[in-house]
Amino acid sequence: MNKTLLILVSHVSFFISHRLDLAIAAKNMGYKVKIAFGELDADTKYLKDIGIDIFHVPIQRGGLNLLKDLKSLYSMWCLFRKVRPDILHLVTIKPYLYGGVLARLLKIPSVVTAISGLGSLFINNNYISQYLRLLLVPFYRFALNHSNQRVIVQNKEDAKVLVKMGVLNIQKVKLIRGSGVKLEEFNQLDETGGIPTVCFAARLLVDKGLYDFVAAANLLKNRGVQARFCLAGDLDRKNPTGISKKELNELKENKNIEVLGHQKDMATLYAKSHVVCLPSYREGLPKALIEAAAASRAIVTTNVPGCRDAIIPNKTGLLVPVNDPKKLANAIQWLIEHPEERIIMGKSGRQLAVRDFQIKKIIKKHLDIYKELSENIL
Repeated sequence: MNKTLLILVSHVSFFISHRLDLAIAAKNMGYKVKIAFGELDADTKYLKDIGIDIFHVPIQRGGLNLLKDLKSLYSMWCLFRKVRPDILHLVTIKPYLYGGVLARLLKIPSVVTAISGLGSLFINNNYISQYLRLLLVPFYRFALNHSNQRVIVQNKEDAKVLVKMGVLNIQKVKLIRGSGVKLEEFNQLDETGGIPTVCFAARLLVDKGLYDFVAAANLLKNRGVQARFCLAGDLDRKNPTGISKKELNELKENKNIEVLGHQKDMATLYAKSHVVCLPSYREGLPKALIEAAAASRAIVTTNVPGCRDAIIPNKTGLLVPVNDPKKLANAIQWLIEHPEERIIMGKSGRQLAVRDFQIKKIIKKHLDIYKELSENIL
């Protein structure tokens, strides 16, 4: 290949959890792979050890700040001129908006835009969110209209929203369902004995349905349902719907739930669980649910874009209305009280993961896009 691939992400931990294997595969294919990140929230020594160049670009997540965003734009401009990538792969909203604009101005030969969910701006429909969406239309239109570009979406609804806004040409769209999962890591497929454990695994955000899960747990405990309800996730104070340290401490005082904190070993976490629950308000395609399917665990999630795309309703999991703790509790209770059906759902989820979510298949689709764009470079 002998092409330079620059992947720009908002923070290192996201790259490591969602794009590292892709970068390694691209490097093995002969691409000169370089990584740029906004926040250093994980160790980068391994990246250096395997010969991947890394660069820091200040990117503030969670809101707009004119001075800081101008600094981000200037830093990206300098980096792109220095690296001169043949392929620029932009992941998460500020990288793909700001990076997409600069890619056109600097005439970077090809761009991959990865939209892994439209975020809280598209979840809320208040006047402020509507105004901000309208304000961003020119940026989206410019950033998503490079002449040699592919736009990766994880569910069809996200593409439809952007096409309807008039900012995206449907011909550029590639549907890739998530970032993939290593099936071999999820090898404890049989349920453990003991009291059923229901696991919420996500950042502690209101938009992830955190308080809906807590309310459902409270309802079920009041009904006398015997089960453990676990929160596995960390704070994200830079997200506009992230909870505070004080709110986290209040959750820890709730005797109906167990706050586990951030968990690195998802395979072990899910091996000890019986049901995985994510009542999110909107997603791209949540990795937590892909991994739950790989772990052969039944799922309860919301009937919203991204979440419903991660399951086969009534076969690998159950769908409930968004922001409805009572129906969420009913669905969880049904799975607790019907263990045979729950196990069958989990096994069907594993089959779905084998068919659609294997990381090798996901990586190949990305590499095919790189190849297609490379062939268009004059």
